[in-house]
Amino acid sequence: MTSSSVCVLGLGLIGGSILRAAQGAGRQAWGWNRSADAIAGATADGYDVGTDLIAALTRAAREDALIVIAVPMPAVDSILAAVAEYAPSAPLTDVVSVKAEVAAAVTARGLQARYVGGHPMAGTNHSGWSATDPTLFADAVWVVSTDPGVDADVWVRVARLAVDCGSVVVPAESVEHDRAVARISHLPHLLAEALAIVGAAGGPLALGLAAGSFRDGTRVASSSPTLVRAMTEGNAAALRTALDEALHALTAAHEELDKNSTKTLVDAGNAARLQYEQHQRFEITDITPGEPGWRERLQDAGRRGGVVRQIRSASPG
Repeated sequence: MTSSSVCVLGLGLIGGSILRAAQGAGRQAWGWNRSADAIAGATADGYDVGTDLIAALTRAAREDALIVIAVPMPAVDSILAAVAEYAPSAPLTDVVSVKAEVAAAVTARGLQARYVGGHPMAGTNHSGWSATDPTLFADAVWVVSTDPGVDADVWVRVARLAVDCGSVVVPAESVEHDRAVARISHLPHLLAEALAIVGAAGGPLALGLAAGSFRDGTRVASSSPTLVRAMTEGNAAALRTALDEALHALTAAHEELDKNSTKTLVDAGNAARLQYEQHQRFEITDITPGEPGWRERLQDAGRRGGVVRQIRSASPG
């Protein structure tokens, strides 16, 4: 029987919430964090955590635990170096918001055979252990990578963790994932920062009048600047493309406003929002990881709106 144990490296909002959710689902779970403050909070809440990375990884290797890397992108390589030394055969995933760069770093450390990338599309504008929530992933989308060469058994283990945490799984290839999140996650962060700057430049009167549209549009601008920079700078190429499209749309609106009209942008934006609201998911039920062509079939279904709610496996465990 495959181990259901989980070792979470990084106990911020996402990693800490995974630790809480995994343990709440009946899994044996432990965690590591560099910050003593996070460890103190998690320990006080009754979780098995510590600041000894070697000990956490040695235990993961011994118990065949799924290792979850939940640190910001700039810290990923140092964690991978430790994994390569102390738990090179353990199944490995991550929850970083960019996938291609992590996959490249994993390959550079020789860990690709046991790695399947992941990205839960959930979060808040708060950070740290105090913000963690075991229900954070309920009904959220959790991307599980379908890159060439992924191991079916590891894919199943990562997908089962996502489902145990309350999510639905969207299969996606890393580069396609990065292009998509540049549009619906990373660009919104930059637009929120810009809107916040413009609003604040209006002084106390503008801020005093600000209500729902400003509040909602700038919510993520209150996120940790360090974390925002890590995700946006780590996906620079795809983000440039999305930002170019946004700038083109705004420039066109600026020019149209010379004619006292905003019709083109407003109508197109309204139609795009309705398209989002009407988007329909369908459940993938006829693909078993490990069978011939499973990866390509899952990837194609994910592109078309497919999600996995129940995990099928061609092998026992």
